[in-house]
This record gives sequence, structure tokens and C-alpha cells, in this order.
Amino acid sequence: MFLIIESIAVLFKLSEKQNYGSLIKILAVQVSEEIAMLLKNLIQSKDAKVAVIGLGYVGLPLACAIAEAGYKVTGYDINTSRVQALNEYKSPIYAVSNDLLKTLSQNGSLRFSDDSAVLKEADIIEICVPTPLDKYRAPDLEPVINTARTISKNMRQGQLVILESTTYPGTTREVMIPILEESGLKYGKDFTVGYSPEREDPGNKSFGIKEIPKIVGADDPDTQENLVNYYSHFVKTVVPVSSLDTAEAVKLTENIFRSVNIALVNELKVIYDAMGVDIWEVIEGAKTKPFGYMPFYPGPGLGGHCIPIDPFYLSYRARAFGMSTKFIELAGEINTNMPNYVISKAEQAIDETLKKSLSDARILLLGMAYKKNVNDIRQSPALDIMHRLVQRKVSPDYYDPHIPVLEHLEEHEYLEGQKSITIDRKKLAEYDAVILLTDHDDVDYDLVANTVPLIIDTRNTYKSERADGSAHIVKA
Repeated sequence: MFLIIESIAVLFKLSEKQNYGSLIKILAVQVSEEIAMLLKNLIQSKDAKVAVIGLGYVGLPLACAIAEAGYKVTGYDINTSRVQALNEYKSPIYAVSNDLLKTLSQNGSLRFSDDSAVLKEADIIEICVPTPLDKYRAPDLEPVINTARTISKNMRQGQLVILESTTYPGTTREVMIPILEESGLKYGKDFTVGYSPEREDPGNKSFGIKEIPKIVGADDPDTQENLVNYYSHFVKTVVPVSSLDTAEAVKLTENIFRSVNIALVNELKVIYDAMGVDIWEVIEGAKTKPFGYMPFYPGPGLGGHCIPIDPFYLSYRARAFGMSTKFIELAGEINTNMPNYVISKAEQAIDETLKKSLSDARILLLGMAYKKNVNDIRQSPALDIMHRLVQRKVSPDYYDPHIPVLEHLEEHEYLEGQKSITIDRKKLAEYDAVILLTDHDDVDYDLVANTVPLIIDTRNTYKSERADGSAHIVKA
């Protein structure tokens, strides 16, 4: 654990040395006192108008939280159909209810638009757009770049622009600010910029926007103070750091830490399985130690829009300084290979238990979302497993109460339109094996276990007391 943090620290330290000239520039930023004071007053009185760009899993809950705090908020998105649905009080994500949209819209706190001209009205502009990887696993900053260009065309003096999208240290300062200055306005003199990384955890009912501490970074004290005052109106704890680059590095470090440790337990899972040792029992025993250990859990691979992607942003940035990121790349390799391991375990179990080949077995994938109790399939390992099964001449069905149809796929477009089956005893009896990939709470696991002859369990959902012995359960 300490070696991971030390490696990341070395990369960031070298980055600082290489950017010594830029650091001097940062320290020289002098924000117009008039602009800073005007914005400070607007924030304190909640008269500041806010625009949130990008109305997805990050932007929409954020827009609602800001509106609930008493600000007037406009949600802007280039997706016209999404904007239309939101204006009809139809939320695309679980974290925001239709009733909340209706209440905030009807009381005048929140509105939605696909017209970029609304950005001119805003005093504070929040950017919540995706930061994916391209096909070469390099950062694809086009969404941030295009958004900055849109803002630049609609900028006016006195605005505060905040980037929340996860990215590598230097992006806000080196990529976004120069584009904003194409407006003819000067950073620090005419407008200010902050960085505050999103920390959403979809499906986590204990930690929403208000409960998760908010990191804020700026390159001058006046903007830093405005950021703290602004976020304090709707977040319980705001944590200021010294610069834009530091705030960007905080988010990458968080996700790299998770990626590397998940890769570690995934590798241990494979090793211990070969030794006949249950990794889940090992973790339960290890976590009883009250110090020096933090439990992480294995699975069929990594999913979501952060952990499988964000670490490679630092890998890309490190190469610019002649550095390699061995931990990060090895962790990515291990986690990416987990779907192959799951299929290998399934193939072996089907052969040994059912005396069938993989291609001859009727297989049901249980769960397509990347984590439990959400309707998010971005980067889901279940999609990768389905894809690899199809390549092996298998035609798997799936059941997921949160994903009625596969749509808006970033990859594997040929799977678009496939629908979840309706689960019941008669339907389940058609299958030879179930591969359990997502452990949603609202699934009748006993029905599955007592109906299907073979279950390959990647989430340790089936402990010994769950089944009566009707099904043969293999952990993978």
C-alpha cells in the first residue's frame, strides 16, 4: 500500500520539477479584487446563477443539489432528447427522482436547456463531461475541449468556471484555460477557474453529494475562498488544496489506489483458488486485524466510468516526463484479464459438472450493471464477458432488474437492443448454468439456486447457507 503511494508521489514530484516555470506563473496569478468581491457577495447571498454542463451521473445530481441549496440552476446538455426528457420530469438515473425534478423545476430553482446561450447568464459554470480513453488507451479530452470552446463563445467578465471531470494534473491550466482565453478575456483578470473532482458513488445510499467531502483547488487565494464558500452551501465538508494541479492529482490517486488494490485481490483470488483456498474467507479473516489492513474484494473485472479509466490518465501524463507507471499498467492488465478467468472457470465447471461443452450449454448472465443496485453499464465487465462468450459461439441471455434493455453502449454496439429475460422458475429451468456477475439486492437468489443446475458465482453471493444443495456452486 505504501509503495503504491510512494510511486505516485515520485511521479507528481517530478511533474512539479518539470513544470517549474509554470509553477512560477501559478504563483503570479493575481485575480481582480473587484471580480473576486462581486462573486463573493453573489455566493454568500445565493444570488449567483449557476450552469451545470453535462447532465449525466455526475452533473444531474450536482445540479439538483445546488438548486436545493437555494441557487438558480440551469442544466445544459448537447443531448436534446435528454434535455427534453428532463423538462418532462423524467430522470435517466436512480440518484435523481422524477418527483425531485418536478419540484425543483416548478419552483423555479432548476431548468434544462440545449441552447449554449444560457451560459452567458451564469456566474458559475460547472463542467461535468466525460473524460474517456481513446482506442489506444490515451486520454480523450475532446469532451472537455469542446465544452471549453462552447463556454469561450459565450463568456462574459466575472464568471467562475469549475472543472469537475477527472483528468491528469495540468489539464485545467494547460488545456482548458487557454481555450477559455480565446474569448478575449484574461484568466485571473476577467474570469477565474477552479477544479473540484467529482466523487460520486452510484448506488451508495450512505454517501451522496452532501455527505462526501469536496476537494477544491485554485491557483489564487481569492478563488479558493469563493470555491469553499460556494460548495459549503450544499456539501457538509469542503477540503481546499493548494492548486489546480493538486486537486486533479487527488482524484487520480484515489482511483489508482482502488484499481491497484482490486487487482491485488483479483490476483490472489486466482492463486488461492489453485491452492484450494477461498479468497473470500481469507479476506473475512484478514479484516479482523484492527490496523494495517483494508479489505478490497475481487470480482469479474472492473466497471464504471472511473476506476477502469482514470489510472491511465496518470500513465499518459507520466510518459511526458519520461516516467513509467508499472503498478498502474500491471493492475490494468490483471483486472482486464478477469473476464477470461471467469469464462475459463465456467467452461471447466460446465465440462466437469454437466458433461457439456461451453458452446452447447444454455447460459444466463445474472446482472449486467457494473455494480449492484444501479442501472449503469458503463465499462461493465458483464458486457465484456457476454462479448467473449459470443466469440466462443455461445448465445447467452441475461437477467438484470435494473437494465431492461442494453442501450447506449460505448463498445459492443452489436449487443444494442438485447432485452433482459423475465425471471421465473419455468424460464430458469431452460438454462444449464448461471454466471452471477452483479449481486443486485432485488433478485430471488434462492429461486435461482434451487432451479439451475450450475452457478458460477463471481461475487460470493452464495454462501453455504444460501442454497439447499440443488445447485452446484462454483466461485470464480
